[in-house]
Amino acid sequence: MELNKYIDKFKKTETPFYFYDIDLLKQTFKEAQQHSQVIPNAMVHFAMKANSNASILSYVHQAGFGIDAVSGGEIQRAVELGFCGDRIVFAGVGKTDKEILIGLDNDILCFNVESIPEIEVINELAKERGKTARLAIRVNPNIDAHTHKNITTGLEENKFGIALEDLIPTIRMIQELSNVEYYGLHFHIGSQILDMECFKALSLKVNDIQESLEALHIQTNSINIGGGLGIDYNHPQEKPIADFKSYFNIFKDYLKLRPHQSFHCELGRALTAQYGALITRVIFVKKAKVKQFAIVDAGFSDLIRPSLYQSYHKAVNLTSNKPEEKYDLVGPICESTDVFGENVSLPQTQRGDIIALLSGGAYGHVMASQYNCRPLIREITSEQL
Repeated sequence: MELNKYIDKFKKTETPFYFYDIDLLKQTFKEAQQHSQVIPNAMVHFAMKANSNASILSYVHQAGFGIDAVSGGEIQRAVELGFCGDRIVFAGVGKTDKEILIGLDNDILCFNVESIPEIEVINELAKERGKTARLAIRVNPNIDAHTHKNITTGLEENKFGIALEDLIPTIRMIQELSNVEYYGLHFHIGSQILDMECFKALSLKVNDIQESLEALHIQTNSINIGGGLGIDYNHPQEKPIADFKSYFNIFKDYLKLRPHQSFHCELGRALTAQYGALITRVIFVKKAKVKQFAIVDAGFSDLIRPSLYQSYHKAVNLTSNKPEEKYDLVGPICESTDVFGENVSLPQTQRGDIIALLSGGAYGHVMASQYNCRPLIREITSEQL
């Protein structure tokens, strides 16, 4: 992402704020579109939980992507922005009755279901509405995604999905109910996955499951392999676009889709992270006995990932070209965890310098809060700046 050309505008803009580079967005979406075409009947769904900004979603719509929603509010927002119900899938382990009704009333493509009680409630509510709901069963494949424990979702001890041994009884139950139909299989093994062997293992597991179902004459119309493709947080400027080519080729080479089946994936971080940055201003530089602190006007109320996941976001001083020094980059919030990075190498930094925290387009603004009565910060695209 090219930020230097915006420095003068950043200086004149009240900080902190999220900045989105639309040129990089368009390039990212184009590559995702192109590489997904190696798989027949493929539909890319954007995981709206990564970024729900209206301007970003307008480009998601223009790209022809669908939506992966995890709340009724996300479904409503997608519909309001022009997404058709038949391009929306609704995932989540705890859907409320109100949210299920929102999905039914908007005729969404399918519900990704995760428990027997959920299936029973959807059937009951669909019956009240005089509709039949399509269900994709989220299967827990017990595959280790080799990622942070807080974003791994495909192991047996995780709360998500239905165990493999319960899959066939669950399908038989759906087939006996009046207002739901078995539509497909859904998987999601975790997030920020960089080892493509994980997706190969998932493909082989799906193949085994399909063969077991077909032996019982159970037809599956849809295979949804979830998302999880990671990005390079360490070198975001050198690698601004995720490895979509390897990701889709893995499924092309190893996933045995049937001619009648549609293929779905749910990408979030890979589609949005690298064209976003949190732009913040240095308030003070404080020198202690051992350390020195660069105190900025953004805090974990604006970007919580470093505090929540111990995640790394590369910091760049856009307004200094002096020799580098070490800083603890911290925010103003009255919590010890309000730290973006320790011993961060930055050009010699002073009050008023503009700092960019990169890879901020996913799970940034959507996870922001108003802790300490701090207002939610703005989101500004390169077209709006």
